[in-house]
Amino acid sequence: MIMPGNATIDTVYTAETPEGIALTLRPAGVMARALAYLIDLAIRIALWVVFAIVLGVMGKLGLGLFAIFFFALEWLYPVLFELSLNGATPGKRAMGLRVVMDSGLPVTVAASVTRNLLRCADFLPVCYGLGLIWMLWNTNSKRLGDLAGGTLVVFAEQVRLSGKVPAAVPLAPMRHLALREQAAIVAWAGRATRLTPERFEELAAIAEPALDLPNDHDWEDRSASQRLLGVAQWALGRREQTQDGVKKGTAA
Repeated sequence: MIMPGNATIDTVYTAETPEGIALTLRPAGVMARALAYLIDLAIRIALWVVFAIVLGVMGKLGLGLFAIFFFALEWLYPVLFELSLNGATPGKRAMGLRVVMDSGLPVTVAASVTRNLLRCADFLPVCYGLGLIWMLWNTNSKRLGDLAGGTLVVFAEQVRLSGKVPAAVPLAPMRHLALREQAAIVAWAGRATRLTPERFEELAAIAEPALDLPNDHDWEDRSASQRLLGVAQWALGRREQTQDGVKKGTAA
């Protein structure tokens, strides 16, 4: 959806890999990331309590070991999980999130270390206040660590911009359609559930004149979107026969 001033409210982020493959990702917002953090925090607190009880009986030696364990758990916990479990700590996995590079590729060691070292800056002045401000300000919900590391926290499932093409009687255009034209029509048809009926019909009315569609008595009373959906079915290779045995959608 486009708002005045061409500002989008979609949270879709498109990244291109070095191989030229376009990846469609959805950046995670403040709420999802906050819940993931709370889950990870609960896990760390549980481990702190267990080790505090176990090491507490060892006196000063136990206190020193607990300090080492506390440091390692606080700083290595996110890095190890992000590098070993598809870019996700247990909290992120529970919320369906993962950390990737801006390019959509798996997070690197340097990027993971950088983004997690800067958690101390994001925490300022208290309770990740600065990180929260940056996430709300940035269109891709990046905190300072993400900006420095070139990383992005996204939902694990890629966005499906197209769905199933609605059923329609196949209709062959009167001229040959290039593959890119056929792909564009099928992509439009797959967005039927994501667009309002008015917008869906408007786009069909814009595209229809360029396709040189037949306008015989079988189709003249149908809307532009119904005719274009027929072309989408034809582009997908579907052919149907009418009751009199004449095939629809047989033009080359």
